Amino acid sequence: MTITAAQVKTLREATGVGMMECKKALEDANGDQGKATKILRERGLAKAAKKSGRSAAEGVVSFRISRNGKEAAMIEINCETDFAGKNETFRKLADELAQLVLEAKAMNAQTIQDRKLPSGHTVKEALQNLVSTIGENIQLRRVSYLNAADGFIVGYNHMQGKIGSLILFSGQEDEKARDLGGDLAMHVAASAPRFFDREEVSAGELEEEKEIIKKRLAAEGKPENMIEKIAMGQVNKFYSETCFLDQPFVKEPKLSVKQHIERSGASARPRKFVRFQLGEGVEVSKGKFQQEVAELAR
Repeated sequence: MTITAAQVKTLREATGVGMMECKKALEDANGDQGKATKILRERGLAKAAKKSGRSAAEGVVSFRISRNGKEAAMIEINCETDFAGKNETFRKLADELAQLVLEAKAMNAQTIQDRKLPSGHTVKEALQNLVSTIGENIQLRRVSYLNAADGFIVGYNHMQGKIGSLILFSGQEDEKARDLGGDLAMHVAASAPRFFDREEVSAGELEEEKEIIKKRLAAEGKPENMIEKIAMGQVNKFYSETCFLDQPFVKEPKLSVKQHIERSGASARPRKFVRFQLGEGVEVSKGKFQQEVAELAR
């Protein structure tokens, strides 16, 4: 099949690999982006961590935490341009939507479409009105709600709403716990963990990761009797890259997050995190591909 420049560009942005390698991987995968990414990883070329943080949409991430600190909500609302994303009316609506999700304890965007905002308009009407005013496609993409009945929640906003993170704790909220919460929320925003701990990694995903590692080691010419041993070390590296508790703590990389928690002196313990990165995984609309193809050709 014919592989387009747009397909190559998408894979290149997601993996950080050169154009020719991306094109060949797409040909081998019959144009399937997911399979092509896996092929590049097996060949030791893909920067897998970049895929999960890929951003291709504008807008803002906003969150609200209840006064008692036990409930929180976060939303992502998207538009087409950074200019619209900085619009005061757009930002105000984002904050109102986060507050509404908090009050409604909503777990998905669809359940609040007919709820009314302070303006008296429903969420659906407010979005439609903003589309008419700004002239761009605007969507409430996703929402999240957390409840810490026996603890508290801490949040962090990065780059004026490009990334938002929430950490749910169990235990007493004191000064040490608040300091720890701020550190960990910032860490989640910066390091983008995929899982809270090793227990969250499914057996299927772990097995797939092992297979990718083994194929890469075999391609590198490693002795067959050593591949299993080397692979186990690589699996530990996978944990340290993707699991929150295993990651190097962003402020002190010599310590894992788990070690930092233990040294903090706080009695409270993190139990869950939520992280939204603006535009994560959203593909650029086809209307922009003509310009991108021209840039790629140059």
